[in-house]
Amino acid sequence: MSQPREIAPGATYMITRRVMRRHLLFRPDAAITQFLIYALAVSARRYGLHVHALCAMSTHLHLIVTDVTGVLPRFLQFFHRIVALGTKVLRTWEGPVWDHEATSVVRLLTRAAVVEKIAYVLANPVAAGLVRHAREWPGAKVDVGELGRGVLRAARPSAYLDPKKPQWPEEVTLPLSLPPAIDQDGADGFRQEVAAELERQEAQAHATMHQHGRCFLGAERASRISPYERATSFEALRERNPTFAVGREQGDAWRIAGGAVRAFRASYRAALERWRAGVRSAVFPVGTWWMRVFHGVIVTDVVLSM
Repeated sequence: MSQPREIAPGATYMITRRVMRRHLLFRPDAAITQFLIYALAVSARRYGLHVHALCAMSTHLHLIVTDVTGVLPRFLQFFHRIVALGTKVLRTWEGPVWDHEATSVVRLLTRAAVVEKIAYVLANPVAAGLVRHAREWPGAKVDVGELGRGVLRAARPSAYLDPKKPQWPEEVTLPLSLPPAIDQDGADGFRQEVAAELERQEAQAHATMHQHGRCFLGAERASRISPYERATSFEALRERNPTFAVGREQGDAWRIAGGAVRAFRASYRAALERWRAGVRSAVFPVGTWWMRVFHGVIVTDVVLSM
């Protein structure tokens, strides 16, 4: 049984979803890039999410978003379904698109975590040995200069989506938002912080590539590789599935966040045991989503604290 997850309105997350068996189904060609941007923009508008950053790798997707109204599970269900169905058509793919592992959802609790994870998302093609600099990646992505002021824009793809249905407009645009902790007056400083962290992560990737005597694949070759091939680089199995991040050297914040997660889970399990025993007046902690939406349980309005 999976751990209960708190779904809090206004929370910012890094979301990662992987392709089945590391097939290169999202190889960065024009058709898949258009479809991914269109699907993301439509989905984010439908559920009111603010998009801050993204990077579509050949084998997985990374997003940084803020869930304004606390409907993240609805958004993920809709977005991932549309992407899977569209990819099946574009790639004439008969098998499942998504890996069997659950979507990684990491809540970003501090400014440091937001800066580091956005830089991590943008640097992913460099860390994977595909391009020397993040800006060279030809797939769907956000550049540092676009943070909080760029716009995602795509025409409706001809594949899969029915032009007669109003939920699929002819063209969709979605402004990229600043994370909630960053105001417009501090936007330039925030972009500079992300740029500096991105440069640090790129340099680290360059050093690793040099140490192992490897060369970067290059944008052109990455765009031409068969989408039916599989990534062959070593990837360790995930031993941990983190639910939050606070950034480097944020020990106090990490301890506080860890305590809050434990408190939420303990309160949730206690309420669930009572509810299963027939006590329909059991009160669940704030942030309870599944039981509230599908069973109408009572949820307290008191936020748990350490």
